[in-house]
Amino acid sequence: MDITRRFERRSPGSIPGGGTTTTAMKTSIPKEVSHVTETLLKAGFEAFLVGGCVRDLMLHKKPKDWDVTTNATPEEIIKLFPKTVYENTFGTVAVVNEEEALDETLKIIEVTPYRVEGKYSDQRHPDEVRFTRNIEEDLERRDFTINAMALGCRQGGNCHVSGVTQEEFIDIFDGQKDLKNKGIKTVGDPDDRFKEDALRLMRAVRFATELGFKIERETQESIKKNSKLLSHIAHERIRDEFIKIIMSDEPSKGIQMLHDFDLLKFIAPELEDGIKIEQNQAHLFPVWDHNIRSLDHAAGKKWPLEIRLSALFHDVGKPASRRWSEEKKDWTFYGHDVIGARITAKIMANLKFPKKTIDLVTTFVRFHLFFSDTDKITLSAVRRIVRNVGPENVWDLMKVRFCDRVGMGRPKETPYRLRKYESMIEEAMRAPLSVAMIKLDGIELMKLLNIQPGPKVGFILNALFEEVLDEPEKNTEKWLKTRAKELNDLSDNELLEISKKAKERRNEAEEAELKKIRDRWYVK
Repeated sequence: MDITRRFERRSPGSIPGGGTTTTAMKTSIPKEVSHVTETLLKAGFEAFLVGGCVRDLMLHKKPKDWDVTTNATPEEIIKLFPKTVYENTFGTVAVVNEEEALDETLKIIEVTPYRVEGKYSDQRHPDEVRFTRNIEEDLERRDFTINAMALGCRQGGNCHVSGVTQEEFIDIFDGQKDLKNKGIKTVGDPDDRFKEDALRLMRAVRFATELGFKIERETQESIKKNSKLLSHIAHERIRDEFIKIIMSDEPSKGIQMLHDFDLLKFIAPELEDGIKIEQNQAHLFPVWDHNIRSLDHAAGKKWPLEIRLSALFHDVGKPASRRWSEEKKDWTFYGHDVIGARITAKIMANLKFPKKTIDLVTTFVRFHLFFSDTDKITLSAVRRIVRNVGPENVWDLMKVRFCDRVGMGRPKETPYRLRKYESMIEEAMRAPLSVAMIKLDGIELMKLLNIQPGPKVGFILNALFEEVLDEPEKNTEKWLKTRAKELNDLSDNELLEISKKAKERRNEAEEAELKKIRDRWYVK
């Protein structure tokens, strides 16, 4: 690296979304963060915001994390704040905000001394960390140019947190230029950066996906060349980056990049089996394209992680189940839901997802084919589905089905068939109108009236239910017992007639309830 470039300073200029200045950036810094930097400055130390928070401020985004760096040592930092946590070998001190923070993420502000790092034998952590008094040296160790910018004050300088506006913006690797060009580029030699920390291979894809940026060519080539280094990374760390890609606005772009750069084989290689696998005539796209399009629909709806993962994996079993049918002159995929659930469980277990998440996603994959012909669907079949996935999950299963349909290239998310499914689910889940709804059962009735089991018990219960149906306020133990004694005095024939009318009335009420549901879904 040219040593003369190490100490250049640059002022913020025009970036995507409009021009910005340090004055505009400072107004977005929360008071909890400013308190930390101000405390460091008043003690005679330097204090800079660095990394992703500076990048996000320049993009007019709300930072998810606020990282402060300083020339103070961990011991010096700890002395300045009443409550801190220091439990690592990298010098990072967590400053705990004792006052109530407006944002939950601001309860802890991480402060790290300027540092330089030695070799990375495990492709993840430095063998040696050495503190330095020079922020430029600290910026040299960072991953990408857009994350290697700093905003703050040097020792003895003035800063916005002190009420003046002479803060310093440091950009020695042209991160501002790359922001403007929407490019992801490593700090220095990409091979060196990725060999230091192989998780950066995925982070490059993640940043490109989240920000809608493009990875510059040299960095792309280095990712592909060094992709095998990802095998050295803990699966939990890979999972966390994978989740961030899945939870982005257009995750299909990230999944495609993971494949293009030979990274997906270390994450979910079974997904790649669907590339160029043609489907039957109902589908416009091969399995791979269908799966990532389904994922994008879930992302467009802002649906949660479990639905997005289910959409991505729902047809992962198709390549293994594909058979040619001479009878149909088309491809068949019998059992791909069962096979797909097993593959999904394997992928997610390997990535160390929580068991609860694995169980839910594999259940959705297993039952995503829950219905076929609406004319042949029975309520008992629908009730079995509700029982299999759980009433609390059945509506999310429908969302996976919507993703499946849109991923097929169909223009409508909710055609008649899907609306019919929804209507039947609601019908199956509602409590049917029955004598079980009244607050007096057959055993209590026989004990009250001192009668034996027989038709008369049913006649009286039906008669009571009819009256409660019209006037729900009568459904009290006191009223029911009084009325039951009155009905018991009637003849069997009189009770039979009342019971028949009660059944007819109940059936009419049931049909009226079902009609309301079907009308709500615009189905018959």
